[in-house]
Amino acid sequence: MSARTTSPGTAAPTAAKKSKLMRCFVMKRIGEVGMMEKPLPECGPNDAIIKTTHALICTSDTHTVKGAIGERTDHTLGHEAVGVIHKLGSNVTGFKTGQRIVVNAITPCWKCHNCQRGYSSQCGDMLGGWKFANLKDGSMAEYFHVNDAEANLAPIPDNLTDEQAAYCCDMLSTGFVAAEYANIPIGGTVAVFAQGPIGLMATVGARLMGAGFVIGVESMPDRQKLARHYGADAIVDYTKEDPVEAIKHLTDGEGVDAAIEALGSSKTFENCISCTKAGGVISNVGYHGDGEFVHIPRLDWGVGMSDKTIRTALCPGGSQRMKRLMRLIETGRVDPLPMTTHRFAFDEIEKAFHMMDKKEDGMIKPLISFE
Repeated sequence: MSARTTSPGTAAPTAAKKSKLMRCFVMKRIGEVGMMEKPLPECGPNDAIIKTTHALICTSDTHTVKGAIGERTDHTLGHEAVGVIHKLGSNVTGFKTGQRIVVNAITPCWKCHNCQRGYSSQCGDMLGGWKFANLKDGSMAEYFHVNDAEANLAPIPDNLTDEQAAYCCDMLSTGFVAAEYANIPIGGTVAVFAQGPIGLMATVGARLMGAGFVIGVESMPDRQKLARHYGADAIVDYTKEDPVEAIKHLTDGEGVDAAIEALGSSKTFENCISCTKAGGVISNVGYHGDGEFVHIPRLDWGVGMSDKTIRTALCPGGSQRMKRLMRLIETGRVDPLPMTTHRFAFDEIEKAFHMMDKKEDGMIKPLISFE
């Protein structure tokens, strides 16, 4: 499919006048994906155009295709990509073409009311920092556009691979903010519900924040194993026992200081509230893409007076955050590469996407190579 058409009776543009086309992986409409060609994005004075080298597929892309954010037509997917600078806007300084860079999934303007209030992920409006594959075409293309480039591009250190840096776009940033917002006391107890990529990085983040005992809630054996690798002290399989009762048993009946919801399920959200002690924190980074409401268990919420804090977050962006995340990889504090279970060429991305949707073959995270 091509994004360019010629009206009946109109001569096709000459080769010299044709815009260069690039291949993109798109949501054609709700429930349908595929490849198509589009013109390269234009570069404004404060922008950058990136030639993609590697990317990761996120479960949130599958939610988008299922209609979680409404109808989109021929909408390029993806928000976890790294590459080299193809073009820079005239106002952008401190970077050069050909330089390896990483871009967070969230690209705020850094100038609006919400950004200046300290909520850059909500740039402009609620969820407005999430531009890739939401407000504009995403990064699952041979080239992609970055707004406000000086603040949103981060150079990749020479000692890191593209694959390592790609995990900073979303998985590390989102998983770690779940732990940051959980207000974990040194030596405190934490339950992390779901050990997918975000939950696994929340597990790492909880340990980095000083948690003394981390409980991973997960049923899949391969993810349970990886959760232990990343620092879970105990695993609760919700298919074999009631997770709230199990967590309270592991904490001598007290419940945890913090619970992290990393799935996006109303039931796990309820369980987070139920297993958290009075005065604790429920930190939600799960993408609640289904249903009209998320419910709160009234009694376990102390009928509204339990001093429990519910904190939500969208992946923090910006060059400084990306630099800090890459520093953690450089110094060996975290190694994201065990999450890469599958590798595909860009030509195979549709297969990879469907496998990610169904979590086939034990897929945790697929790496897409554009080279």
